[in-house]
Amino acid sequence: METSLIERKFLYALLAIVIVIVLAIFYPFLTVFFLAGAFSVFLRPIYLWIKKHITRGYEGLASLVTIILFFVLLCTPLYFMGAIIFNQAQDAYYSIAYGSDSTNTFIQTIDTSINDFLPNGITFNTYERITQLISFLTNNIAGFFSSTFHTVLMFIITIFTTFYLLKDGGKWKKNLIKISPISEKHIEKIISDLKNAVNRIFKGTFLIAIIQGLLSWLGLTIFGVPNPALWGVVAGLASLIPSVGTSVVSIPAILFLYFSGMHLQALGLLLWSMLLVGMIDNLLAPYLISKDSNISPLFMMFSILGGISLMGATGIIIGPLVLSLFYSLISIYKKETI
Repeated sequence: METSLIERKFLYALLAIVIVIVLAIFYPFLTVFFLAGAFSVFLRPIYLWIKKHITRGYEGLASLVTIILFFVLLCTPLYFMGAIIFNQAQDAYYSIAYGSDSTNTFIQTIDTSINDFLPNGITFNTYERITQLISFLTNNIAGFFSSTFHTVLMFIITIFTTFYLLKDGGKWKKNLIKISPISEKHIEKIISDLKNAVNRIFKGTFLIAIIQGLLSWLGLTIFGVPNPALWGVVAGLASLIPSVGTSVVSIPAILFLYFSGMHLQALGLLLWSMLLVGMIDNLLAPYLISKDSNISPLFMMFSILGGISLMGATGIIIGPLVLSLFYSLISIYKKETI
């Protein structure tokens, strides 16, 4: 009996040590696992359709076709859009730095209007803030397309991991339920909540941001705002912020057109922004975002911004996933203890 107790304690100690070592080994790839998991959830309906209708049940081939389709549809638009945005960011920087008359007039008007409201001794330099923003965008876009070997390697590993999650994810889930100390119903709830979070991020937040960014791009192009692709991307990113959204781009653009003497175009862009871009969120969100998600948009915003601050661009996905996991665990805790 004593030997059995010693054996058990030794086994627990050994297991704890091995778990710590395994976690240390896998820690550098934590971001990869999060991203691959999110991609596999998003791509699974496509994978199942391909498996049923194209590959006739061959899981490996269905997963490969899904990954190739995802890679082509993701990377091709990113490459061409990135090239356009990078060129327009440089044009915008030179236009402001060495500027045209209309741009300088607009910046001076904004400076005067803002500084009239500020106390004496405090000034706001619009020129400096805009050049900082454009310089930031240019440097980050350039950095993204001249990725380091490490970034490229992590992307390849993420795609590779997504392939196996699509192919073997169902088997891994069953094995996880068997060895987990958490009951099956709780694991199912956690997985369901994470799936809802992924759907909210990709089908809701990201898709709406992309649509609003593209509509902003189109509207800015139609009504003659310089460098529309650049500001369309900024509008798409800004749409992630609740209550503010694309107005951070549309309002300055409308003012730019108005103070440049293009009053009709300014009115057209105002109507475009209100009736098309601004209404997209209200029209599409109820259909795209899971109704089971109870995470406040405010907390979703903080999770995105905090994730970006902590992990860079991948934090846009990882932040909301961690928040959703936290909500799920709190919900289970309340049911079990209250």
